[in-house]
Amino acid sequence: MMIFDVWRFALLGPLLTAALPLVAQAQLRLPGGLPQLPAVVERPLDRLQRGAEGTLGTTTGTAVETLRGARRAAEQSLLRNWPGRVEADPNGAPVRRGELLLVDPGEALLQAAQAQGFTLLRSTMLEGLDLRQVVLAPPNGLSLADALARLRALDPGLEADYHHLYRPSGAAASTARGASEGPPNEPAGSPGAAPAAPVVARVGLIDGGVDAQHPSLRSSVLQRWGCEGLPAAADAHGTAVASLLVGRDADFTGALPGATLFSADVYCGAPDGGGAEAVAQALAWMARQRVGVVNISLVGPANRLLERVVDRLAARGHLLVAAVGNDGPAAPPLYPAAYAGVLAIAGVTPSRRVLPEAGQGPHVAFAAPGADIAAARAGSAGYRVVRGTSFAAPLVAGGLAGGLPQPDIAARQRLLLALQAVAHDLGARGRDPVYGHGLVAEDLRVPPQRVQAAAP
Repeated sequence: MMIFDVWRFALLGPLLTAALPLVAQAQLRLPGGLPQLPAVVERPLDRLQRGAEGTLGTTTGTAVETLRGARRAAEQSLLRNWPGRVEADPNGAPVRRGELLLVDPGEALLQAAQAQGFTLLRSTMLEGLDLRQVVLAPPNGLSLADALARLRALDPGLEADYHHLYRPSGAAASTARGASEGPPNEPAGSPGAAPAAPVVARVGLIDGGVDAQHPSLRSSVLQRWGCEGLPAAADAHGTAVASLLVGRDADFTGALPGATLFSADVYCGAPDGGGAEAVAQALAWMARQRVGVVNISLVGPANRLLERVVDRLAARGHLLVAAVGNDGPAAPPLYPAAYAGVLAIAGVTPSRRVLPEAGQGPHVAFAAPGADIAAARAGSAGYRVVRGTSFAAPLVAGGLAGGLPQPDIAARQRLLLALQAVAHDLGARGRDPVYGHGLVAEDLRVPPQRVQAAAP
């Protein structure tokens, strides 16, 4: 029987029923845009200094500036500390050094490129999405920008781009482990096709590794992808987001407690992890597993390969949920949240004010709690207080996953219409670039006080 506990939204069941006739009259377009995932600030509960909003001091000042600058600082550190593996694109965004991504290139183009000195590094079919991704290395002595221009001159219609890196929107570090070269592959033993029978409570996560031993995650079934079958590294960001999706403990409850979590680790301890190639492969795995709702709390620039993959998933009835990021209202939107077909989520404080660091724009679809939230602390039995749009997104994704266990275009439309109907309108009347359609999932925020005794 389908579980329709869509995050315990009040009246959602009746609204879904009421929304059915509306679908024949109006098709809900999934919001697009250019968002960025939230900067994540995590601190042990027993060291937190609470201010007017109850977390991380006030909503202005040092904490907010830390959130706004965390991603950029992490990118600069990456470029500075790993020059042999990472470089900057013309806009300053970190990319995998010496690699260009091509989408469905023709054989004639590949032969012409190799004749001009390009080297074929990898060619992979994204099973489940009917896309081919190819990685080329430029000729010796040619910059990535010049190499990309040369490829496009060979075929003006070619879809090619840099190998952009997508970073967690926060200051959560992974547990150290040996770095692995290249993108993660589906581990041995992982099913390569959809399950034979429908699975009811299920949701996807593309992030860092999840600490499956945390008490809040022991009741959930984890289906893992990535890292070539190596033991999963416990990542602070990935574990916190996972707990908000499916966690269940004595004093803690996630949006879809105890559900099966399809967890894709796109970092695997590598400094140049989180590449567009790995994210695309992870999304293809979600497509093969027929996971209806997938949370992505990572941000970065627009990328041709990622855009094509997102389009394919949306066309098949999947729902991708992503945070808008924490670069502030004046910053350009970030991806994948800003793509059409992705539900972009902003964050609010407990007093229903938008986070000052949250991204804004026409792509914002909804707002959800993004401050004064308890989430699992990797490597311990405790919890942390987290802040940022990264943590607003899983509250929405987990709630929606209860009503969309598998991809379904019509069901997705009905679900989003119902969600729009129960959203609490904030800001300007109607949809606006700050709160989107309004506030949802407010009842899913677990206040830090509830798990205070579990803090380390």
